[in-house]
Amino acid sequence: MSPAGLRIAPSRTVIAWRIAWTVVSLVVVQTLVCGVSAAPVVAMWRWLAHAGGPDSVERWAVFCIAIAPSYALFALCLMIVSPLALRLLQWQTPPDAEMRVADFDWALLRWVRFVASIHVVRLVAGALFRGTPIWTSHLRLNGARLGKRVYVNSLSVSDYNLIECGDDVVIGGGVHLSGHTVEAGLVKTARVRLGDNVTIGLGSVIEIGVEIGSDVQVGALSFVPKHTKLRGGLVYVGAPAMPLE
Repeated sequence: MSPAGLRIAPSRTVIAWRIAWTVVSLVVVQTLVCGVSAAPVVAMWRWLAHAGGPDSVERWAVFCIAIAPSYALFALCLMIVSPLALRLLQWQTPPDAEMRVADFDWALLRWVRFVASIHVVRLVAGALFRGTPIWTSHLRLNGARLGKRVYVNSLSVSDYNLIECGDDVVIGGGVHLSGHTVEAGLVKTARVRLGDNVTIGLGSVIEIGVEIGSDVQVGALSFVPKHTKLRGGLVYVGAPAMPLE
């Protein structure tokens, strides 16, 4: 038996097997998710294939017009199917965790697959729908606790299930808001909480464990260090963010 509190690192064989399983399972799941999301698009094109006569001008016109709506339809379906699959598989960011990267334990690998999966959706659908209620609904499906009239205009928001926002929150473009950080070989996680009527300015960085009170504005390009609590009713600017007098 090992002494109490002593961590035994897994062997190279175990680590290699875990990595292989992670990659294979991620590829299989994403293939299925994308396939299911594409099914309505394929059905639409099968119907369009029979529209108009062979090689008619009308048929070519319909095909050309249908390209953009087909992409939007696939993106919408992916924004629904992907979070449902992640919920089913329980791939998410564990709260208040410290995961040692070198161990490649299953909690870490579930988080890796979660991050990779949401990145696929960001690439496909993010540019189309960010900053809209549709994107907000997608974040909710992924576990984010968001109030009414929340608008997220940044694709650098991650660890959705660790994000809590009140009503009337705006997160500007280029904001980095994350529920995880990597320090000295450890992935550390913590919830990020924003109160009502909070605005995060362009390009700001909000680290893990931050709590922002209601009626707060964080100026553009500001930096809020981890586990910081910002008192409500004030404007904060700078790096680190300080109250604007």
